[in-house]
Amino acid sequence: MYFHTQILDFKIFILANQIIRQKWLDKYMPLISSQAVLWTIIALVTILGVYKKGSKFLIIMLIIVATMGLSDFTTGVVKKTIGRIRPLNSLPLTNFREDGKWQKRPMDFAPNKEKGNSYPSAHAANSMAFALMCMFFFRKLRPWMLIMPLMVGYSRLYLGKHFPTDVMAGWAVGLCTALTVWLIWDNFIREKIPIRFRP
Repeated sequence: MYFHTQILDFKIFILANQIIRQKWLDKYMPLISSQAVLWTIIALVTILGVYKKGSKFLIIMLIIVATMGLSDFTTGVVKKTIGRIRPLNSLPLTNFREDGKWQKRPMDFAPNKEKGNSYPSAHAANSMAFALMCMFFFRKLRPWMLIMPLMVGYSRLYLGKHFPTDVMAGWAVGLCTALTVWLIWDNFIREKIPIRFRP
């Protein structure tokens, strides 16, 4: 770990992961954080959209998915450089879900890893990139899509996978990636591809 976790970072994480816990959240947080659920939704929306709107909808969805891929790649590069250890591998009493079961680190838990991949959160980055690109293309979704990255970010704390600063850094990566892709699309590509679709 190349930097120390700040006190406020610890306090917010402990609040979300250890203090504010409910049994019903134990059931739903893994689903909110699930990549399989997200990609299933994207696939279903794409199929439905192509059926109703045609190939132009497919082009838009491919741009959105490509943006998420770029966001994911960027976070991967930063993760390898920073090497921050995840909370579940560094803090005692951390609640986490593994192999389909909720577990808790003991009070005397001692970290046994020197390097991890906690910072930044790819889940937070990808969900933010997805939400913003949907808002750019589908104006009726504004500002409701922002609920998604907020929920995903909270789920990463609840599941013991990330610290708050990991999530915020992920949101920043997703934001920058989405803005970059949109500016390139809007200024250099849009006129070359005959999309008249205005949701």
